[in-house]
Amino acid sequence: MEREQYDLMFRQEARHWWYAGMRRISAALLDRYPPTGCRGQVSPTPDTRHPTPEILDAGCGSGGMARFLERRGRVTAIDLAAEAVSLARRRGVRRLLRGSVGALPLCSERFDLVTSFDVLYHLAVDDDVAALGELHRVLRPGGILLIRLPAYDRIRGAHDQAVHTRHRYTRRELRAKLEGVGFRVEHTSYANFLLFPIAPAKRLLERRDSSGGVTDLWQPPGPLNRALAALLALEAPWVSGPSLPWGLSVFAVGRRIR
Repeated sequence: MEREQYDLMFRQEARHWWYAGMRRISAALLDRYPPTGCRGQVSPTPDTRHPTPEILDAGCGSGGMARFLERRGRVTAIDLAAEAVSLARRRGVRRLLRGSVGALPLCSERFDLVTSFDVLYHLAVDDDVAALGELHRVLRPGGILLIRLPAYDRIRGAHDQAVHTRHRYTRRELRAKLEGVGFRVEHTSYANFLLFPIAPAKRLLERRDSSGGVTDLWQPPGPLNRALAALLALEAPWVSGPSLPWGLSVFAVGRRIR
């Protein structure tokens, strides 16, 4: 990913409509599939009956989701890029490591929940199946993986070029790869369904723009930003419930069963 994309992510994560909506969707999925032993607890307390869940944010970027996850347990965050680790530290992420999702420098069966948001699609991940195997390895039996990836290779755009996209995924492909490394897939769904119809038109305009277009993290004016955030948040009960048939992102929840 280009350095300016990390800086842009750092500035935008707190208020950009896409991040706000995706946090709502992620929260809905984690409410439905909480880590083993803390069902129904949004903020587990450290005691013998409900120990604080250990959470890994694998590929934390500038740390926004790691901070968001702190209300659900004790978070460890990791990223390969030095720029990302530096920005996550500035954001206040305390348990922070530098390393690759393809070879996690962490003990096996350590975490109750592993999250990975828009990581395995990246050019730096040359073997996504091996990386999924690593996420499976560091989970405790019964632990949950929540993963999100960009969907559909045919709608690549300027943002994909800026963030070094290797591949965009389908729901069927992601399910197959999760099952292949030993996960039981509890749930899959596309997201960003309502805005999906405008994606082909946007990509066409980008191809006609000799300047390279505007990436997807362009900040809309306040009222439009709030409206888009609310529109994406409307999808949360559908993504976490009956699921959506298409969208710009794909989510999956997997459970380690052995």
